[in-house]
Amino acid sequence: MMTLDELIGAARGLALGAQWEQATGLLDAAAARLPQTAEGRGAGARIALAAAEIAVDSVWYNGNDEGAARLSKVDADALDDLGRWDLDFARFRCTYYAHLRQRAPFLREEGERFVESAPDARRLGWAHMYLGLVYDNVLEERVDAPAHYEIALANSGDDPLLRREAQRHLGDHDHDAGDHADALARWRDATSAGAAMGMVAGTLSQQILLAVLARDAGDEAGAVALATEVLRWSEAIGAARIAGLCRSFLDGGDPTQPPTPA
Repeated sequence: MMTLDELIGAARGLALGAQWEQATGLLDAAAARLPQTAEGRGAGARIALAAAEIAVDSVWYNGNDEGAARLSKVDADALDDLGRWDLDFARFRCTYYAHLRQRAPFLREEGERFVESAPDARRLGWAHMYLGLVYDNVLEERVDAPAHYEIALANSGDDPLLRREAQRHLGDHDHDAGDHADALARWRDATSAGAAMGMVAGTLSQQILLAVLARDAGDEAGAVALATEVLRWSEAIGAARIAGLCRSFLDGGDPTQPPTPA
């Protein structure tokens, strides 16, 4: 019989494979079968949190914004201390996504709170990762972001997904500085780290960055060929936001640059 940890791990694996609805559906079905006991309540809270985290993470790829609604239904009192930290951090990440390209200084204070309260190295790395993202994409104080990504990278030892995120965004800063060799090395490493975890949509989002470097190097034919394949895959798996980046790139846009605020 599958344990709770194995169930949540299987759902996360489905989500990494771009099967987001199947992942949350699996968790919802399991939650519906739990007994109405104290043990069942605790298991239900963990399952609901995992489903909410999957929804928060998937919005970047598929645009289906279910994270806030799912987070509101998590029974925080039934979680342990680590679970409550993870729930609060998922709420913070959800708020971050909702404020992209908006001036929201309160997110810096929130990010710093998670840095100060992180209970272990991996969570400390993720807290710094998102504080860097706040500097990059909310406050637009990009000079302050790489230091946080470097701390995230240093704390990513047992978490390839954190390594992927840190290398992806450090490579973005290398690219902006005109250091295409370092950007290529970081983006290749990010691609490998994500792919090793079965991260389909994330690997596609990395491939479009490699297409950017091909264009920068003057290989327009190679850039177009790669972006066309990424577009085909993205459409096939329902990764609407990546598909949009590909179309923009094929029209001459640069996905490494922030969109014009509405």
